[in-house]
Amino acid sequence: MTVTVARPDRRTQPPVRPTKGGAKDRWVRRAPLLPALIFAIIVTQVPFLYTIYLSTTSWNALRPGDKPFVGFDNYVTVLSDSRLRSALVNTVVLTAGAVIFSLILGLLFALLLDRKFLGRGIVRTMLITPFLVMPIAAALLWKHALFNPTYGLINGVFGGSTDWVSSYPKAAVITTLVWQWTPFMMLILLAGLQSQSHEVLEAAKVDGANAWQIFRRMTIPHLRQYLELGALLGSIYLVNTFDAIFSITQGGPGTATTNLPYEIYLTMFRKFEYGEASAAGVIVVILTIIVATFALRVISSLFKMEENR
Repeated sequence: MTVTVARPDRRTQPPVRPTKGGAKDRWVRRAPLLPALIFAIIVTQVPFLYTIYLSTTSWNALRPGDKPFVGFDNYVTVLSDSRLRSALVNTVVLTAGAVIFSLILGLLFALLLDRKFLGRGIVRTMLITPFLVMPIAAALLWKHALFNPTYGLINGVFGGSTDWVSSYPKAAVITTLVWQWTPFMMLILLAGLQSQSHEVLEAAKVDGANAWQIFRRMTIPHLRQYLELGALLGSIYLVNTFDAIFSITQGGPGTATTNLPYEIYLTMFRKFEYGEASAAGVIVVILTIIVATFALRVISSLFKMEENR
């Protein structure tokens, strides 16, 4: 005789609630991180809150004892100032130009490094090197070693005497930024290429697809999120570009290359308007947070895509 034992239906059982001990254990595991969290809050958030306070005052360094509260007047001044509007346009142009050209060159180099050839490791190391150079050093290198009208490499090769910085200031700054940020884009896109399924690519070749059709219909759609990630992360960093502009053009000629960070520098240390500079800084932080939010969403979608594989 066979005895059948009924098993309890798990769907009818109440969910297991975490015990107090479990919550306590989680806090115990997180406790070592608290000093780092407190330090990060003190170093980043306290100065930012003080900057917000300064942005609501009319404080000029030439009148150190006079700091009246003016509310949002500094923000109105910043948003209505023609110089700051011009700086905003320059920021968009410089950032978009550097990001777009860096992505294009990064994609080309990533496609090159995705193939096997003799000396690939050496080539990869050489292509990554510009990203490891300090921004101020990279700017000075391009200004004196390549753009100089008297002894620069570009005029030495082409036999001209063009003052590249004065004649093409935006192009000079963008070229320097592209040289430094192309390796960053290349690494992101190379990771995307190496995550592509080789079986699917081989199946497409068997079905008669040529290299261009595979690249346009399979590789580019696969790299879409990696392209978005590179563009967003690059924008977050490049929107705060100061070193290249300060070293190469100092915002000139006129205000041709004055972006928001450099205009904030001029407002702070040339006009001595601490309140207006703080208001402009808060606006830049808000814009950066908006871009960073989209970047975090793209990163989250990439992780989810990897988990579903």
